[in-house]
Amino acid sequence: MGKTIAQKIFDTHRVDNPSEDMYVLRLDAVFCHEITTPIAINDLIARGKDRVFDKTKIKVVIDHVTPAKDSETATQGKILRDWARRQDIVDFFDIGKNGVCHAIFPEKGFVRPGYTIIMGDSHTCTHGAFGAFAAGVGTTDLEVGILKGVCALKYPKTIKINVTGTLPQGVFAKDVILSIIHKLTVNGATDRVMEFSGPVIDKMSMEARMTLCNMAIEAGGTSGICMPDRTTVDYLWKFIEDEFASKEDALKAYEKFASDADAEYDAVIDLDVSDLEPLSTVEFKPDQVKPVKDLAHVKLDQVYIGSCTNGRLEDLRIAAKVLEGKKLAGHVRGIVSPATTDIYNAALSEGILKIFADAGFCVTNPTCGACLGMSNGVLAEGEVCASTTNRNFFGRMGKGGRVHLMSPASAAASAIAGYITNSELFGNRR
Repeated sequence: MGKTIAQKIFDTHRVDNPSEDMYVLRLDAVFCHEITTPIAINDLIARGKDRVFDKTKIKVVIDHVTPAKDSETATQGKILRDWARRQDIVDFFDIGKNGVCHAIFPEKGFVRPGYTIIMGDSHTCTHGAFGAFAAGVGTTDLEVGILKGVCALKYPKTIKINVTGTLPQGVFAKDVILSIIHKLTVNGATDRVMEFSGPVIDKMSMEARMTLCNMAIEAGGTSGICMPDRTTVDYLWKFIEDEFASKEDALKAYEKFASDADAEYDAVIDLDVSDLEPLSTVEFKPDQVKPVKDLAHVKLDQVYIGSCTNGRLEDLRIAAKVLEGKKLAGHVRGIVSPATTDIYNAALSEGILKIFADAGFCVTNPTCGACLGMSNGVLAEGEVCASTTNRNFFGRMGKGGRVHLMSPASAAASAIAGYITNSELFGNRR
């Protein structure tokens, strides 16, 4: 019997088997940010274990509240900053050169096919887009990863999601993953890897694949994952060109991790997206989804474009295409946060940020603060936000606020209309 990509990665990284289904894995990278890592740091110090397993394999960023908004968040940043300096961490991204963790780490080439990665953040599953196994972990596992470079995880069972058909114009990866979560429900992939495959995935950019894998956790998935292919190699080439004689050689090396044709899956789901239309969440769970056209009665107070889900340059380009030459509705405040400093600079050079500013958006520095109601876009009680983020729990962006998740195109169109609506890229054809 063949094996899935996740199983192959586990097999090549196994250090020990404490039990039949539990693997201790050697880690290729441990990612850290200022919200969850300081707790681990302080505990390691208290235990007399203030050290790291490999300073080159730990990647650190300050990304949630940046710059700090109060003494508490300043202290969180200081703990992380002092630790990174004390441990001589090679890759530390402080204010001014930072970004959202799940955007900046791939952007810097820190994610490769076949890697094992952990982080104290549920959306670490994003990095599976590169054919890696990446999972969010709790404080204890994070401490062990920092100290020993290993993590204990259950041997993976996988749900294969085969996406077929032709994605309609104006429909994007965000709509695809919302439809998948709606089908699976928020518990449907619990303790499972979600493997995205099929001709539609093959045609997606790395940015779009990251959007898919980013929200695997919203269906309960341990990780999302895509097969490494030429698109993956092209994205990584500037980081790996010294390791391989050609892109073909790189592809051959990475394809060894691809799932076997006779791999055994826990379930296989076929999804034809030919008739898919733009979607939005309703209520307070990511599996509560309706077509955007059915929500035209929903008046908005705020529109937010950014996050580790949809704050990349491709996302900003799409939103700007919808916004160009138009203005925000008078009662709507718009906020856009490019996901990294490099994305910000690229969007500035391309004139994208001017399009947002001319439309009436507030353009902020890279941060994921608004997504979880910490900074740069918190909602007041009773306010409604159309957002390109990944989670619509009650109070997620502020106590008593309501969040509707959607693609950048739908969010931009809704900002202009003042209520939820489809973009002109799709229209209101159905």
